[in-house]
Amino acid sequence: MAYKKKDRQVEGEEVIRVPLPDRSKGQLFGVIEQALGAGWMDVRCEDGKIRRCRIPGKLKRRMWMRVGDVVIVQPWPVQTDERGDIVYRYTRTQVDWLLRKGKISQDFLTGGELLF
Repeated sequence: MAYKKKDRQVEGEEVIRVPLPDRSKGQLFGVIEQALGAGWMDVRCEDGKIRRCRIPGKLKRRMWMRVGDVVIVQPWPVQTDERGDIVYRYTRTQVDWLLRKGKISQDFLTGGELLF
C-alpha cells in the first residue's frame, strides 16, 4: 500500500510542516498586490519585482486567492522577471509561523511600510 509523502523538511532538529520555496527551482515568496481576473494576479516578489502570475487550474478550483495573501511564486523560464505561476498559498497561521521563524519580515508583508 503506497502512502502519500508529506511535504516536510528538516531544519536543524525541528521538522517543518510548512512548505518553503524551493530555491533550486527559483521559487520565491510573494504577496498578492492586485487581482486582475481570469486567474491572473499581480504579485510583489521578495526580489522586489512585480510579476503577473497565473493561478493554475488545480489551485483555482481548490482555494480562493485574495489581495494580501502570501504565496510561493514559480517564475516562468522565458519571461523570468515578468511572469510566473502561483504554486502555493499560505494560511494565516502559516504566515504567523513564517514571521516568528524569520523566514519573512513584516516589512515584506506591508510593502515596506510598518503597521503599528
